[in-house]
Amino acid sequence: MPSIKFNKLPAAFSSPVYWAIRSLAGAAATPDIATMLSLAKRAGRTLAESRINRSKLQRAIENIRVAYPDWSDEQRRELAARAYEHLFMLGVEMVYTPRLLSHEGWAGRVDLTCLEGIVRSALASRPVIFICGHCGNWEMAGYSLALLGFPIHALYRPLDLKPADAWVRDVRSRRGMLLVDKFGAAKQLPTIMERNQPLGFVADQNAGDRGVFVPFFNRMASTYKAIGLTATRYDATVVVGLALRKGARKVGPYEAEPLGLQYQIQAADVFGPEDWNTHPDPLFYIAARYRRAIENCVRIAPEQNLWMHRFWKSRPLWERQGKPIPAAVIEKVRALPWITEDDILRMQDHCTRDTAEYALDPRNKRAAANASASDDGE
Repeated sequence: MPSIKFNKLPAAFSSPVYWAIRSLAGAAATPDIATMLSLAKRAGRTLAESRINRSKLQRAIENIRVAYPDWSDEQRRELAARAYEHLFMLGVEMVYTPRLLSHEGWAGRVDLTCLEGIVRSALASRPVIFICGHCGNWEMAGYSLALLGFPIHALYRPLDLKPADAWVRDVRSRRGMLLVDKFGAAKQLPTIMERNQPLGFVADQNAGDRGVFVPFFNRMASTYKAIGLTATRYDATVVVGLALRKGARKVGPYEAEPLGLQYQIQAADVFGPEDWNTHPDPLFYIAARYRRAIENCVRIAPEQNLWMHRFWKSRPLWERQGKPIPAAVIEKVRALPWITEDDILRMQDHCTRDTAEYALDPRNKRAAANASASDDGE
């Protein structure tokens, strides 16, 4: 869907647009949540299959092809459409969450039976970094931990519409979520970690050309350096989790409909300095391990993943220069304990194809030349 550039709105329009959004959110929260989720699910399917969304749907299908190369085109298209259903249901859930996920009512909606590892890590004496991807309900994960008494400092990109940004911050802070502006995070992160306060990231986005490139579904993906740098500096425990939507109701002979704001919080992986200190490149290990954990989360519930994201948008320097994957990179990947030789072969195959596709795009020729010149200068 085309994004709305609220930062380009004249100041006089900010307040009316904000109140229009609040009014729509209030209207959406009037019916019961199961009914609204059912409507949202149908709306998501409609958009996914509409002509105006053709390019976005195709991007999701191509991403699914990377993750599930053995699936048929029909299976990939169906999963992409279900991801749109999930996205629209998320929008409804975010409207209802502040009201239904209260101190009195959250226990009946959030299953914490798989959360023992996370709670133990949060109670440990060293700092904790919580990570999730755009799979399941990442807002629910932060809310639940905050309600348990572990206020999360979540890295957050401020909304362009300032009144809406203030509203979102207020709603989240009522439940104990503390938002850290990503543009000023470098100054705040040391204080947070030194106080042993939990820090949260949604960390499956593309990190740009200068990120750490690690395997994600056996294709190299740009990954944030900041998480690994923070973890190694403060000897933090890294916890990767997932808030998984569950529960459904049958409507006659038709497909199951969502029951309404029922989630299970799961810990996909928990690791610390004792794991990465033995690897030749700790920063690479941390990025690769939490990417692997996010991948495992996606495999648990692929229909609850936002496949529309450009996970593999940025390409590593060797691909931009038309070179094969360096032997040193292959050896770092091979040193990861969960990697198999089949994974290595798939990774090399992806790199070969990505290098060829990058070279065929005329827009990339100048970028490749600039990257080469920069590399020579270093």
